Amino acid sequence: RDRYYKLNNNEELRMINNKKIAVVMPAYNAEKTLEQTYNELYKDIVDEIILVDDNSSDKTKEVAKRLGITTLVHDKNKGYGGNQKTCYTAALKTNADIVIMVHPDYQYTPKLVPAMATMLAFDEYDACIASRFIGKGALEGGMPLYKFVANKFLTFFQNLVMGERLTEYHTGFRAFTKEVLEKCPLKDCDDDFVFDNEMLALIFYKGFTIGQISCPTKYFPDASSINFMRSCKYGLGVLKTSILFALAKSGIYKSKIFRNDAKTLDKNEELPYFQG
Repeated sequence: RDRYYKLNNNEELRMINNKKIAVVMPAYNAEKTLEQTYNELYKDIVDEIILVDDNSSDKTKEVAKRLGITTLVHDKNKGYGGNQKTCYTAALKTNADIVIMVHPDYQYTPKLVPAMATMLAFDEYDACIASRFIGKGALEGGMPLYKFVANKFLTFFQNLVMGERLTEYHTGFRAFTKEVLEKCPLKDCDDDFVFDNEMLALIFYKGFTIGQISCPTKYFPDASSINFMRSCKYGLGVLKTSILFALAKSGIYKSKIFRNDAKTLDKNEELPYFQG
């Protein structure tokens, strides 16, 4: 089968243009939805599945180990951004060519992983986001109206200030090439939800390209979601990130993450692997 080949060092067989693909899952109290999410992943194209448990109070890490997922556990909650930093560092340690973030709360369908991986595997894009705003998926999937309106406003503002044309900046379903994760200074990004926005800003700032695909979404009790007050804090952070991007791009002022000495992830960092 010419679409497969075996490496000399006995690594797993690869698929999709000979790219090694890793799926990372930033998890917090995902015990009830993790297995359903895992079962919908196409294992024949995914070489590594990594979950980082951000000090959950349920049995997320036990479920992950039972499923055979490489599991890491923080000894204290490091926040959504802090969790992603560990996810991407662990993925880089595996020498993955493409890293796809899948939330284990089953809000986004893992069935789109092959499509997202393909967009990167043939060097068409450096990153890919699964957008809930291509088509009519957001409201039909149960997105609260205030979040829908806020998302639309923030996306309009960001595109205007940053000079881009994304349909949204706030999806949690994303894919990145190894080069993006190595060259963007993610270490200095926010440890909370603004991390997502800062990461996209850095991708554009570094000259990388972002593709988009349409993605249905589901809002239900066990799906993770931030409350109204944290949403407001996130929104202000998004506005700030966009303005700082514009200032850095124009050369007027460079905030921490846009400076030349901003820190990238260190794949030699010691990580908290869970033995079970």
